[in-house]
Amino acid sequence: MDDAELLGTRRIFAGSVVDLRVETVRLPNGRDVELEVVRHRGAAAVVPVRDDGSVLLVRQVRWATSGWLLEVPAGKLDGGEAPESCARREVEEETGYRVGELVPLGWIWTTPGFTDEKIWLYLATGLTESRQDLQDDEVLEVESLPLDEAVRRALSGEIVDGKSICALVRAHEHLRPRDAGAGA
Repeated sequence: MDDAELLGTRRIFAGSVVDLRVETVRLPNGRDVELEVVRHRGAAAVVPVRDDGSVLLVRQVRWATSGWLLEVPAGKLDGGEAPESCARREVEEETGYRVGELVPLGWIWTTPGFTDEKIWLYLATGLTESRQDLQDDEVLEVESLPLDEAVRRALSGEIVDGKSICALVRAHEHLRPRDAGAGA
Protein backbone atom coordinates (compact mmCIF):
# COMPACT_ATOMS: atom_id res chain seq x y z
CA MET A 1 0.00 0.00 0.00
CA ASP A 2 1.37 3.42 -0.97
CA ASP A 3 1.62 6.37 1.40
CA ALA A 4 -0.82 9.26 1.30
CA GLU A 5 0.09 12.15 -1.02
CA LEU A 6 -0.38 15.87 -0.36
CA LEU A 7 -2.15 17.46 -3.34
CA GLY A 8 -2.63 20.97 -1.97
CA THR A 9 -2.83 23.08 1.15
CA ARG A 10 -4.76 26.19 2.17
CA ARG A 11 -3.73 28.11 5.31
CA ILE A 12 -6.75 29.16 7.37
CA PHE A 13 -4.96 30.66 10.37
CA ALA A 14 -1.36 31.30 11.40
CA GLY A 15 -0.88 31.90 15.11
CA SER A 16 1.96 32.03 17.59
CA VAL A 17 1.28 28.45 18.77
CA VAL A 18 -0.39 26.67 15.84
CA ASP A 19 -1.21 26.93 12.15
CA LEU A 20 -4.56 25.63 10.89
CA ARG A 21 -4.62 24.33 7.33
CA VAL A 22 -7.02 22.52 5.07
CA GLU A 23 -4.97 19.97 3.17
CA THR A 24 -6.15 18.03 0.14
CA VAL A 25 -4.72 14.51 0.40
CA ARG A 26 -4.85 11.43 -1.80
CA LEU A 27 -5.20 8.49 0.60
CA PRO A 28 -3.60 5.08 0.00
CA ASN A 29 -7.01 3.81 -1.16
CA GLY A 30 -6.99 6.35 -4.03
CA ARG A 31 -9.61 8.71 -2.57
CA ASP A 32 -8.99 12.45 -2.44
CA VAL A 33 -10.13 14.12 0.80
CA GLU A 34 -9.87 17.49 2.51
CA LEU A 35 -8.48 17.30 6.05
CA GLU A 36 -8.28 20.04 8.67
CA VAL A 37 -4.80 19.86 10.16
CA VAL A 38 -3.30 21.78 13.06
CA ARG A 39 0.47 22.20 12.55
CA HIS A 40 2.52 22.60 15.75
CA ARG A 41 6.28 23.10 16.29
CA GLY A 42 6.44 20.46 19.04
CA ALA A 43 6.92 20.45 22.77
CA ALA A 44 8.74 18.79 25.67
CA ALA A 45 7.27 17.38 28.88
CA VAL A 46 9.27 16.39 31.94
CA VAL A 47 8.86 14.27 35.08
CA PRO A 48 11.12 16.05 37.61
CA VAL A 49 11.97 13.64 40.44
CA ARG A 50 13.64 14.95 43.57
CA ASP A 51 16.21 12.97 45.56
CA ASP A 52 13.50 11.87 48.03
CA GLY A 53 11.53 10.20 45.20
CA SER A 54 8.82 12.83 44.99
CA VAL A 55 7.77 14.27 41.65
CA LEU A 56 7.10 17.95 41.01
CA LEU A 57 3.81 18.54 39.21
CA VAL A 58 2.06 21.75 38.26
CA ARG A 59 -1.63 22.44 38.82
CA GLN A 60 -2.31 24.83 35.96
CA VAL A 61 -5.27 26.82 34.66
CA ARG A 62 -6.21 25.49 31.21
CA TRP A 63 -8.77 27.69 29.50
CA ALA A 64 -9.54 25.13 26.77
CA THR A 65 -10.62 22.56 29.41
CA SER A 66 -12.45 25.11 31.58
CA GLY A 67 -10.40 24.57 34.70
CA TRP A 68 -7.31 23.42 36.50
CA LEU A 69 -5.29 20.37 35.42
CA LEU A 70 -2.55 18.54 37.32
CA GLU A 71 0.32 18.04 34.86
CA VAL A 72 4.02 17.46 34.46
CA PRO A 73 5.94 20.62 33.52
CA ALA A 74 5.87 21.12 29.76
CA GLY A 75 6.03 23.70 27.04
CA LYS A 76 6.38 24.31 23.35
CA LEU A 77 9.69 24.42 21.55
CA ASP A 78 10.93 27.88 20.68
CA GLY A 79 11.91 28.32 17.04
CA GLY A 80 14.77 25.90 16.29
CA GLU A 81 15.11 24.86 19.95
CA ALA A 82 16.16 21.29 20.73
CA PRO A 83 13.64 19.29 22.80
CA GLU A 84 16.22 18.73 25.58
CA SER A 85 16.85 22.48 25.92
CA CYS A 86 13.11 23.11 26.06
CA ALA A 87 12.71 20.44 28.74
CA ARG A 88 15.39 21.99 30.95
CA ARG A 89 14.00 25.49 30.46
CA GLU A 90 10.40 24.52 31.21
CA VAL A 91 11.23 22.68 34.44
CA GLU A 92 13.13 25.67 35.77
CA GLU A 93 10.57 28.26 34.63
CA GLU A 94 7.54 26.36 35.96
CA THR A 95 8.88 24.71 39.13
CA GLY A 96 11.85 26.82 40.16
CA TYR A 97 14.24 23.83 40.02
CA ARG A 98 17.25 23.38 37.74
CA VAL A 99 17.71 19.95 36.13
CA GLY A 100 20.90 17.94 36.71
CA GLU A 101 20.38 14.84 34.54
CA LEU A 102 17.81 14.50 31.77
CA VAL A 103 16.85 11.01 30.56
CA PRO A 104 14.90 10.71 27.28
CA LEU A 105 11.67 8.68 27.56
CA GLY A 106 10.74 8.78 23.86
CA TRP A 107 8.02 10.89 22.31
CA ILE A 108 4.28 10.82 21.58
CA TRP A 109 1.83 12.23 19.03
CA THR A 110 -0.74 14.14 21.09
CA THR A 111 -3.81 13.85 18.87
CA PRO A 112 -2.83 12.42 15.45
CA GLY A 113 -6.37 12.64 14.08
CA PHE A 114 -5.95 16.38 13.48
CA THR A 115 -2.52 17.63 14.62
CA ASP A 116 1.14 16.87 14.04
CA GLU A 117 2.09 17.96 17.58
CA LYS A 118 4.92 15.76 18.86
CA ILE A 119 5.91 15.91 22.53
CA TRP A 120 9.30 14.61 23.67
CA LEU A 121 9.17 13.10 27.17
CA TYR A 122 11.94 13.22 29.76
CA LEU A 123 12.80 12.17 33.29
CA ALA A 124 14.74 14.82 35.22
CA THR A 125 16.86 14.09 38.30
CA GLY A 126 19.58 15.87 40.26
CA LEU A 127 17.30 18.87 40.82
CA THR A 128 18.63 21.97 42.54
CA GLU A 129 16.59 24.95 43.69
CA SER A 130 16.58 27.90 41.33
CA ARG A 131 13.95 30.52 40.54
CA GLN A 132 10.49 30.15 39.03
CA ASP A 133 9.90 32.41 36.01
CA LEU A 134 6.29 32.17 34.80
CA GLN A 135 5.06 33.69 31.55
CA ASP A 136 2.09 36.08 31.52
CA ASP A 137 -0.33 33.34 30.43
CA GLU A 138 0.79 30.83 33.09
CA VAL A 139 -1.19 30.53 36.31
CA LEU A 140 0.01 27.49 38.21
CA GLU A 141 0.88 26.01 41.57
CA VAL A 142 3.69 23.50 42.12
CA GLU A 143 2.69 20.30 43.90
CA SER A 144 4.93 17.51 45.14
CA LEU A 145 3.75 13.91 45.32
CA PRO A 146 5.51 10.58 45.75
CA LEU A 147 6.07 9.20 42.24
CA ASP A 148 4.05 6.06 43.06
CA GLU A 149 1.10 8.26 44.11
CA ALA A 150 1.34 10.38 40.92
CA VAL A 151 1.33 7.21 38.80
CA ARG A 152 -1.63 5.84 40.77
CA ARG A 153 -3.53 9.06 40.05
CA ALA A 154 -2.59 8.85 36.36
CA LEU A 155 -3.82 5.25 36.12
CA SER A 156 -7.01 5.87 38.12
CA GLY A 157 -8.13 8.84 36.03
CA GLU A 158 -7.45 11.53 38.61
CA ILE A 159 -4.74 12.93 36.32
CA VAL A 160 -6.40 13.33 32.92
CA ASP A 161 -3.72 15.09 30.85
CA GLY A 162 -2.44 12.63 28.22
CA LYS A 163 1.20 13.75 28.09
CA SER A 164 1.40 13.63 31.88
CA ILE A 165 -0.09 10.14 32.10
CA CYS A 166 2.33 8.80 29.51
CA ALA A 167 5.37 10.60 30.95
CA LEU A 168 4.62 9.46 34.51
CA VAL A 169 4.14 5.83 33.49
CA ARG A 170 7.32 5.82 31.40
CA ALA A 171 9.36 7.51 34.15
CA HIS A 172 8.03 5.05 36.73
CA GLU A 173 8.94 2.11 34.50
CA HIS A 174 12.42 3.56 33.90
CA LEU A 175 13.03 3.93 37.65
CA ARG A 176 11.49 0.59 38.62
CA PRO A 177 14.05 -1.74 40.21
CA ARG A 178 14.90 -4.66 37.94
CA ASP A 179 15.28 -8.27 39.08
CA ALA A 180 18.92 -9.12 39.80
CA GLY A 181 18.77 -11.88 37.22
CA ALA A 182 16.92 -15.03 36.29
CA GLY A 183 17.66 -18.02 38.47
CA ALA A 184 19.67 -16.01 40.98
